[in-house]
Amino acid sequence: MSDVTASQALRAEIRSGAFQRPTSGQAPGYVQANLVVVPREYAYDFLLFCQRNPKPCPLLEVIDAGEVAPRRLAPTADIRSDVPRYRVWIKGELAEEPTDVRSVWRDDFVSFLLGCSFSFEKPLLDAGLEVRYVSCGSNVSMYRTSIPCREAGPFAGPMVVSMRPFRPADALRATLITGARPQVHGAPIHQGNPAEIGIGDINRPDYGDPQPIHEGEIPVFWACGVTPQAVLLNAKLPIAITHAPGHMFVSDLTDDALPWFSESVR
Repeated sequence: MSDVTASQALRAEIRSGAFQRPTSGQAPGYVQANLVVVPREYAYDFLLFCQRNPKPCPLLEVIDAGEVAPRRLAPTADIRSDVPRYRVWIKGELAEEPTDVRSVWRDDFVSFLLGCSFSFEKPLLDAGLEVRYVSCGSNVSMYRTSIPCREAGPFAGPMVVSMRPFRPADALRATLITGARPQVHGAPIHQGNPAEIGIGDINRPDYGDPQPIHEGEIPVFWACGVTPQAVLLNAKLPIAITHAPGHMFVSDLTDDALPWFSESVR
């Protein structure tokens, strides 16, 4: 019997270049995370940004400068190669989307892993709720909103949200399920009319893929860990690295261990 977990097997595929797709539905039951990497001189301000904006940026782990393994989430991983697709930002502009960032890595980079709503897919599915983008085999829809984040140093900008459509009764069930998981964004921040949070066209997401909304359903919006990518447009750091939307870091931590993070995060 192999001792390799589903998360480790998936990361091995990612590291080899065999898997370059969004990670929704992959390694169910394992915590997925958003990635933000900044030079050390900006790390305190970004940490403060996360603390001031815990809904879109629930902090799971910080990897010190000079290190590349998340000691708590996945001690055998390499943050430079174990994400299916990255984004490299130069002075606020998207420069490239590689599948490996070792060629641009610097010893002064500090890496932040933030909770991801993909981690509550399994509890929703286990409750008998449909997660539409999983059913469709697509990426989740994500939108920039008119909701401002609280500023910290150079980091300022709009909150990004992810959307899942549900019938009203199911939306209530989804709210209760996700509300118990603040480490992966918690309860939704809005339901219903997207214009009320500054979304002009629900069929044209800023990130990810559009999802069909069936008759009798309402869009339900959760704070999203792609928020730092909208913020990086304004911060204009000399260099920063993130995951590409939907292409998450898959950890070795199981979903049922998430409450542990409410006690201590380092």
